[in-house]
Amino acid sequence: MDFLARLGLSLPLVQAPMAGTSTPALAAAVSNAGALGSIAVGATDAAGARSMIADLKARTDRPFNVNCFVHATPRPDPVREAAWIEALRPSFAQFGAEPPRTLRTIYRSLADDPDMFDVLLETRPAVVSFHFGLPRASWLEALRATGALLMATATNLDEACAIEAAGIDVVVAQGIEAGGHRGQFDPDVRDPGLGTFALVRLLTAKIGIPVIAAGGIMDGAGIAAALDLGAVAAQMGTAFIGCPESAADAAYRAALASPAAFDTQFTTLISGRPARALANRFTALADTLGGCLPPAYPIAYDAGKALNAAAKAAGEHGFGAQWAGQGAPLARALPAAELVAELARELALAQ
Repeated sequence: MDFLARLGLSLPLVQAPMAGTSTPALAAAVSNAGALGSIAVGATDAAGARSMIADLKARTDRPFNVNCFVHATPRPDPVREAAWIEALRPSFAQFGAEPPRTLRTIYRSLADDPDMFDVLLETRPAVVSFHFGLPRASWLEALRATGALLMATATNLDEACAIEAAGIDVVVAQGIEAGGHRGQFDPDVRDPGLGTFALVRLLTAKIGIPVIAAGGIMDGAGIAAALDLGAVAAQMGTAFIGCPESAADAAYRAALASPAAFDTQFTTLISGRPARALANRFTALADTLGGCLPPAYPIAYDAGKALNAAAKAAGEHGFGAQWAGQGAPLARALPAAELVAELARELALAQ
């Protein structure tokens, strides 16, 4: 399969589907510029997803990607959740707030959400992608029948082999440099922490489907390097956070442009799953929690969002989920179409 020809792309570039940060406006601008724009529906429900897809379709007639989270169904653990609430209580108290009494599962996995699946069937996006795992085989078959190209994230060879065996069209090789949540199928299994280039070479040598490189790629030279290693395209997320079309708030944008960009860190504290973020007051809590572990994803996220809301209400913006990859210092605050055009120019010079 020729990935670019299948989607009619003029640039081997995928804008990463960053839940909470990517928007229909951002995805449309990227798609209209000749790359593949993406939205993520893992942080909304079926009605929200339908609205986002309708908004995006109103802005572009080009292909775009709809990304879904397929994490394991979280198992409530009242004892662990109560301990986590108490561990965060002093942080809430700094802002004159009380933590939630109990924690909820705020996001449903696609695997548990037939209404979301129905939205995908009804709206028929050109590309559907999966993070944290794969849906059941019958759902994959139904999505293929709509004509959708299917993609899924792998952080290691075993995951990539499972993706290929499931009949997925393209694998996104997520290196350890990438910002946001690690796409591990099982976060309790040891992560080998493969870098983007090592992972891309491993997958292009060992599996038979196209590979997209993701993690730490910020400019045309990075795209060229990924292509030289055998990838059919590069996926870039952090590079698009500073675009005016993204949903990043002013504090997130300021942090990305600050020295914090040079110090991204993995944390499970915010959401309950490993994710790379800009160093801030939330990531720093690791030094004060005495080894207390957060509940499962996304139950922990309920507490994380509540703490961020309490802090923001008091004028403190250091408790947000400010996801970013290791290439963050290279971010540029350009309109999305201008950034895509600049990346195309840089790629041409690098080839």
